[in-house]
Amino acid sequence: MRQSRGVAAAWLVGLAALLVVVVLWSATIGAADIGLRGVALVVLDALGLLEYAAPGTHTRVIVLQFRLPRVVLGALVGTALAVAGTVMQGFFRNPLADPSIVGVSAGAAAGAVAFIVAPVAAIPFGLPTAALLGGLLTGFAVYIIATEDGHTPVATLLLAGVAVQTFLGAAVSLMMIRASDGGLRRAIVWLLGNLGASTWTEVQIVAAITVTAVVVLLAFGRDLNVLLLGEADAHALGVEVQRSKQLLLAIASILTGAAVMFVGVIGFVGLVVPHVMRLLVGPDHRLLLPTSALAGGAFLVVADAVARWGAAATPVGVITAFVGAPFFLYLLRRREVYAL
Repeated sequence: MRQSRGVAAAWLVGLAALLVVVVLWSATIGAADIGLRGVALVVLDALGLLEYAAPGTHTRVIVLQFRLPRVVLGALVGTALAVAGTVMQGFFRNPLADPSIVGVSAGAAAGAVAFIVAPVAAIPFGLPTAALLGGLLTGFAVYIIATEDGHTPVATLLLAGVAVQTFLGAAVSLMMIRASDGGLRRAIVWLLGNLGASTWTEVQIVAAITVTAVVVLLAFGRDLNVLLLGEADAHALGVEVQRSKQLLLAIASILTGAAVMFVGVIGFVGLVVPHVMRLLVGPDHRLLLPTSALAGGAFLVVADAVARWGAAATPVGVITAFVGAPFFLYLLRRREVYAL
């Protein structure tokens, strides 16, 4: 590992502490005046760690039922998108790659808008399920299209993803034109990304998928490091290149689908966070993956707090776009942008 164990541990502990702090701080933002101490007391009481000075019922309800589900879901979504972006950037050996590059986000958008325009009552969880299935099916379809004779060239995969994204973007536009006024508004809000009205059920579902996927990906840190050398060198060093590529793409697609299924499309998290963390901790994915996970969660929690602090009902996707788009242009201007 490029970083010493002590430095790596310091990064992980520091980012974990940062994530806890921003989660508690974000839960203080809202119409009701509940400070950091009040939020901390509610959390400690809910965990059974508080014997005295229990918070009032009104405060408990606001924090536990309205604010914390949104904040925790934001942290999980940020984690999922950042880790998926880390995998994509390592896989494509390009810091401009992000989770949408193989069409998963476009597929999720198409599935969600299709359900909004023509809802199917028999689908459990309705819109989230349609978004998740649309994203996963698109990711696998792009992979199948780009695979020939058992091999999947990265350049072909990238081009196939761009083509499928363009096609699905046109399909979404067509469906939105044909949608009712109410359906059109709902589709726009979903496409902009919104963490509002989150529930603990949604948190549990996204947490189960995200934590499992991240734990599995941590075992592929060495494979991602070796893939940076090129497929021929990776094969010579004992990596089962095709199998690793299939698993990495599948897990990254699942993470992206899980991230967008309840909250909609949130862009640039998977682009900005991995790149910044790579500059700070180095390219070793054994450290880059967990640090990006923690930083991604903190980043999206802060972005959502800004969205709630500013104009009413500002979608968090708008905030991440304001941050991510200039950063993307900055990367484009750097001559070394194409080499990790």
